[in-house]
Amino acid sequence: MPLLSIITDRWTRYRFLFEELTKRDFKRKYKRTLFGILWSMLGPMMQLMVMALVFTRFFGRTTDYYIVYLFAGNLVFSYFKEATTGGMHALTDNAGILTKVKAPKYVFLLSKNVSVLVNFLLTLLIFFAFTFYYGLGPNLRFLLILYPVACLLLFNFGVGLILSALFVFFRDIQYLYDIFTMLLMYLSAIFYPVEGFSAATQRLFLFNPVFSYIHYIRLVVIHGVAPSLNVHMICGVYALAALAVGSVIYKRYNNRFIYYM
Repeated sequence: MPLLSIITDRWTRYRFLFEELTKRDFKRKYKRTLFGILWSMLGPMMQLMVMALVFTRFFGRTTDYYIVYLFAGNLVFSYFKEATTGGMHALTDNAGILTKVKAPKYVFLLSKNVSVLVNFLLTLLIFFAFTFYYGLGPNLRFLLILYPVACLLLFNFGVGLILSALFVFFRDIQYLYDIFTMLLMYLSAIFYPVEGFSAATQRLFLFNPVFSYIHYIRLVVIHGVAPSLNVHMICGVYALAALAVGSVIYKRYNNRFIYYM
């Protein structure tokens, strides 16, 4: 059976479950909150204000359009962290449904990723407003951002596959991941410019997948250039590698998950 037919059949069969899970995850996040969905925009804005107050004094004088630079980094990293952390708990949080409904387990993870993606896209609108305020756009060049966003969606899903599988067997992984993401944040050049480092060190930053996606967006928005083929390949390889590793792990341990929930 062709791959397209398999995907179409799966989508038709589990579409209702996927849509309901996505709606539930989205509504649950803002349940009993005063501002509801507005927190998708208010939260990142408040984080940006705090980081701007702290770091503008140190880096704002030497970095062009520093607020946009900072916003781009914080926006991408927040999306990555929320999607992967939520993905890690996707199976265990839905253990009650998994034991009663026969459905691919990745559907629960995919619904979580889509609900987080919606939050990210809402915040992206605020980011575009900032770029317009600082005279950087938006313009047609910004359509290039669709590529790193698509890659990041696949990357987050792949990492989520890995983390959710590990979390079923080893609950300690959540504490280790908190430490790892904190370290990754400092290595992603969110609030400091990489131009102050040597050329060799700047290339080392590209070994960090999250930085690669941040770097792509900054090149398009702040520098007004289309990223090189090398940058495109790096972003794509990270996405496909994470998805491949996650898929292999899921396929290997899929039948064992239910016994550890």
